[in-house]
Order: sequence, then structure tokens, then C-alpha cells
Amino acid sequence: MANVDDRLPDNVPGPWYVDSNCIDCDVCRTTAPNNFKANEDEGYSYVAKQPENAEEEAQMEEAKASCPVEAIGNDGA
Repeated sequence: MANVDDRLPDNVPGPWYVDSNCIDCDVCRTTAPNNFKANEDEGYSYVAKQPENAEEEAQMEEAKASCPVEAIGNDGA
């Protein structure tokens, strides 16, 4: 389970975040490409944009459920 106290600094403000457990597997960026980006220098993904509609919210939920290391969190849910 993702830890809000361990969220990566690249995450934009808001309830959704990625913590330092991320292994940059690309699942989140494939599942929710509008919301996740890669920090290629550091080797992790992060939330670049909070969801703005029901479709993006559903994609974020799917990415969270699919994350193999449970690095995606939603502090608002």
C-alpha cells in the first residue's frame, strides 16, 4: 500500500500520488497516459496531472489496482 508520507517530490499537488516504491514498470503510464509521466533520470513514474473527469479517474483506479508494488496512492479515498 502506498504511503503518503513517502510520496515522490515530482507528484503534482492533489490526492493521487506515487511513492518511492515505484519500480518504473510503465503500467501506470500505459493505463493512464494523461496522468502519469516518467522521471527517466531517477527511474520512477509520478502523477503529472490529477484526474479531471470520470474517465481519467477510472484509469487512475485501474493503474492503482494494477501496480505490482502498490506504489500508487489516493489520499482522498
